[in-house]
Amino acid sequence: MRRLIAALACRNAGSRLYGKPMQNLLAGKTILDQILDTIARLPQIEMPVLGISEGTENQVFVEVARGRGIPYIVGSEVDVLARLIACAEAANGTDVFRVTTECPFLYSEPVERAWHDHQRYGNDITATDGLPEGTHFEIFTLEALRRSHRNGTSEHRSENCSRYARQNFKDFRVQAILPEAECARMDLRLTVDYPEDLVVCRRIYEALQDRAPLIPLRDIVHFLDSRPDLTALLAPYTKPKRLWDGNYP
Repeated sequence: MRRLIAALACRNAGSRLYGKPMQNLLAGKTILDQILDTIARLPQIEMPVLGISEGTENQVFVEVARGRGIPYIVGSEVDVLARLIACAEAANGTDVFRVTTECPFLYSEPVERAWHDHQRYGNDITATDGLPEGTHFEIFTLEALRRSHRNGTSEHRSENCSRYARQNFKDFRVQAILPEAECARMDLRLTVDYPEDLVVCRRIYEALQDRAPLIPLRDIVHFLDSRPDLTALLAPYTKPKRLWDGNYP
């Protein structure tokens, strides 16, 4: 029986903005809280597992996991891919749902379809593409992650842990899911890497928190289109690009 586990790599270190997953969207609600609350509302995902980096500065993530009663593992800071694999193994997962923990607003609408197609078509990887940066998700078989780790280099095992598969996609069965037209906005950015990102994500959450945690991406797009002052903040960091060269049904 297939078992989909959300593996969430967590660490506090960051050269541009420290402690990104633990930054508040508003008082008492961190980015990681928003991500975990979102995953809890997606029945296709059996459970989240925190893949916590070694180091005393990351003890806060152990406390989050214990407080929420969810499993966690502690592993290498540099080998992020190994942590994702360990998350799946710890929870007896056959497949891994991957999002990054500095991205509070997941494009959750196609998760059900993605998991269905992933199993039906025997995909190694099923992933969204053509979205605002920070809203994507990827589903990997555990074997696809292990193969990436085995065949890749230290670069591929780093925080860029889907890069090996993206650079060698012909060696995998990949299905890329494109968004509805309203959400196909690669000119927008919804990840938190710079202080300006955090300002924008806080404004979004303040405005749309009544729809949380599953805030529809189209609502976020409409909000940002009404706030050119916010999109202007992020313009220097926005780099529209596709991530996958897989199949576009």
